This record gives sequence, structure tokens and C-alpha cells, in this order.
Amino acid sequence: MPGLSEVFRAEYGRAVAVLTRVLGDIDLAEDAVQEAFGVASEKWAADGVPPSPAGWIITTARNRAIDRLRRDSARGAKEAQAAMLFTAEPAEEEVDRLRLIFTCCHPALWQAARVALTLRLLGGLTTAEIARAFLVPEPTMAQRIVRAKGKIRDAGIPYRVPPPSELPARLPPVLAVIYLIFNEGYAASSGAALVRDDLCAEAMRLARMLGTLLPDEPEVRGLLALLLLIGSRRAARTNMDGAMIRLRDQDRSLWDAAMIAEGQDLVRGCVRRGRPGPYQLQAAINAVHSAARDVTTTDWAAILQLYDQLMTVAPTPVVALNRAVAMAEVVSPGAALAVVNGLDLERYYLFHAVRADLLRRLGREQEARAAYDLAAGLTANEAERSFLRGARTLDG
Repeated sequence: MPGLSEVFRAEYGRAVAVLTRVLGDIDLAEDAVQEAFGVASEKWAADGVPPSPAGWIITTARNRAIDRLRRDSARGAKEAQAAMLFTAEPAEEEVDRLRLIFTCCHPALWQAARVALTLRLLGGLTTAEIARAFLVPEPTMAQRIVRAKGKIRDAGIPYRVPPPSELPARLPPVLAVIYLIFNEGYAASSGAALVRDDLCAEAMRLARMLGTLLPDEPEVRGLLALLLLIGSRRAARTNMDGAMIRLRDQDRSLWDAAMIAEGQDLVRGCVRRGRPGPYQLQAAINAVHSAARDVTTTDWAAILQLYDQLMTVAPTPVVALNRAVAMAEVVSPGAALAVVNGLDLERYYLFHAVRADLLRRLGREQEARAAYDLAAGLTANEAERSFLRGARTLDG
């Protein structure tokens, strides 16, 4: 039976989405769900976890919201709103989170705020975790989330999935939300565990839902392929003690063959469509990795070529950093280091980790150790920090 923290991670987003549909108010829904988890922390400690913890949370949150509406209502309008809660149809829970994503990702909101708010409401991530994902200070992210929720309320942004004619324009921020939820699950920004399977599974489920909604949209298929191909490695990412294992050292027999096969099939379908986008290209890169039996048989030239294409459609510093990793294999570590040194990613721990590896390969041990120290100091994940500190002490 899961504990409170596991239920929170798995069900917080669903509960907020369901209560938003029922209440028509995101703030009220989130407050009610948070109150319900507060009650659960006391009752479950005494009585144990109920057979249906998600249902218990949603019911308790609904009742708390009803109580609040009744306390706050002066006359009939509020009382009527509260009474409606008892007769609200429970159907359509499967699309509630999708509705909430599109609401949070409305064009009236700033794009970074859309993603941050959805991560907060759908993924149940803390403000601190989201701030680390965006590489911004926590107070900045807190203000961003508050303003986004206020904009939804003040602008009367509807809680619905857009009609088909609007979906293509509304899709990119939704894809970004799902990808960031997956990334937080695949490489948790804080805590002892490197991987949070609940968030990975949630991102994949949302990607599949989008695929059902938009079966002919290649970027949706590309995102799902990307999540499957990366997610196939989860079992090989850590050892029995939870220590991180880098890609080149993973036991590839532990990779999920079914997920790889599905992801590769999706990539082949994307190639046939001939409309490449950022997620499709990233999926293709990971398809090349998944086709190799080990790092020595990896087609790095193909990966570098795909990164060249990716840089034309998504020329970001992080893409350039990843491209440099492939460049080190195809050209030289020195050429890759020259590219990395020109990137403005000083607050990104993987920038320093990549730089440290390149410096070590060039025999510049003292500089490499300093870069590993910087990388370890910038991650709040204990598994990553331990790995980086261990890499620092290795002989060249």
C-alpha cells in the first residue's frame, strides 16, 4: 500500500484537475486538494491508508471546498454553487488533466509561466523544483506561478480542450510541459532518488492522450517516441544502491525492448511524414543510441548530423551542449571543448559536467576536478552529486 508521499506524487495532479472541473476555479481546487492532503497526513497515520487513496483525496477535497463555499456564501448564489457539487457528473476524469494542461497553456499566458503552472498543478512539483528546472531563483518562480493563476482567473480562460482548428497553435507549450514533467521524473532535480517513475509514467500517459487527440501530428508522435526511447533506460540508470550509471556504462540488456521497439517504430513513421521538428529529431538521436549494442558501436556521425539538423530548428545552448558531446566522438574533445566554452550555461550543472569530462580526456586534470566540483555544487539531486564527486576522484 502506498504512503502519503507516493499518493501525493501520483494523484495530486489528477485531484486538482478533477476538482477544477467540478468547482470551476483553479485556486479553490488546489487549496482544497492541499487541505485534503493535510487531513490525510493525520488520519492515515492513525487509521492507515484507505483502499482507494485517490478517491479519498478527491472526496475529502470536494467536501472541504463545499464547506468553504458555504461559509463564504452570503445568499443564494454561493449556496447554489455548493449544491451543484453534489450532483456534478463524475465522468470524463481521463481528460481532466488534458483540459487543465490546455487551460494552463493558454496563449494569454507567458510561455514560461504556462509550463511552470502546469508543472505545479499537474505534476505536483514544488516551486523550488520548478525553479531549478527553469534555472531561475525560487522567488521569481513563485511570483510567476501566482501571476499566471491570476491571469487565468481575471481573463476568464476556459477549462476545456481547444477545438481542432486551434490545436496546432496551442500544441507547442503543451508538448514542452509534458517533456519537462518527464525530465523531472527521469532525472529528479532534488532528493535522494535519481528517477521518479511516477512522473515518467504521467508524462508518457499524457503524451499518449495527446496522440489519441492528434493522431496526425508528427511532433506529438515524436515526443512520445522520445519519452519511450529515453524511458526505456530507466532500469539501467542506477545500480542496486541507487548510484547513478552514465549512458556509456549502462547494462543495455536491462533496457526495455518493448519500449525501444515502439519508439523506433514511431520514429520511422515520423521520417516517412517528412515534417521534422525538435521532438522528432531528438527521438531520432535516441533511436540511434538504442540501436547500438554498446557505446563503441554507436553511430556518432549520424548523431552529430541529427544534432546539426536540430540546431537549425531549435538553436538553444542546451542543444549545442549536447551536440558538443557527439562532436567529441566524431571530431575531437578539443574541438568540442572550444564549443562548450562559448556557451552561456554557467548555472547549468551539466555544462560543467560535460566540460569536466572533456578536460579530463585532454589530460587537464586540475581543471577537470574544478569543473566537477562546480557541477556537483549546482545539482540538488543526491545521486547525481555523488556520481560527480566520484568522477572527480577517478584517475585520468
